[in-house]
Amino acid sequence: MSGDGDGKDPAGEPAKQPEPSGVDLARVALRAAKEQAKARGAAAQQKKQARRGGGLRSGARADGRDPLPLGAAINRLITERGWETPAAVGGVMGRWPQIVGDDLANHCVPLRYDEDPEERVLTVQCDSTAWATQLRLLAPQLVARLNADLGHGTVRMIKVLGPGGPARRYGPLRAPGSTGPGDTYG
Repeated sequence: MSGDGDGKDPAGEPAKQPEPSGVDLARVALRAAKEQAKARGAAAQQKKQARRGGGLRSGARADGRDPLPLGAAINRLITERGWETPAAVGGVMGRWPQIVGDDLANHCVPLRYDEDPEERVLTVQCDSTAWATQLRLLAPQLVARLNADLGHGTVRMIKVLGPGGPARRYGPLRAPGSTGPGDTYG
């Protein structure tokens, strides 16, 4: 072997590993025997369980069949079904006053969230055009705050709706060319 420790003999050929002998062979044989015994033990345990009526039985340690606290069960269900984003957005709608402040929450209400990956739009309705304008001005900061709370990219845009106005009725008392009370709110 060369003195540089590269595992090659002086001719540049890879050095041959010595054949295992003695203690090394005993270690290999012992490891193989242990693995075979472990496999036989697992097979015997399965046969024993099948004779007793099948299935696993609960023991002293926790397993997947043990009862869960309600919160943990709900969290597991949300994760398994992929409902993380809708659940988080629902939490935002419930905490709307804490997120946007009491003044804005008194005049603007979140209506719905479009969770389509292309859209991700939160629709908010305001009770006056002045508050709708205010919310449109605050929308970029509000999107940043919501994404910090929910995770990056959860809300891409806030769609602001103004007041709905009263129902449009067309009665006998109407000026020619008017569209009814929608003139005031449109």
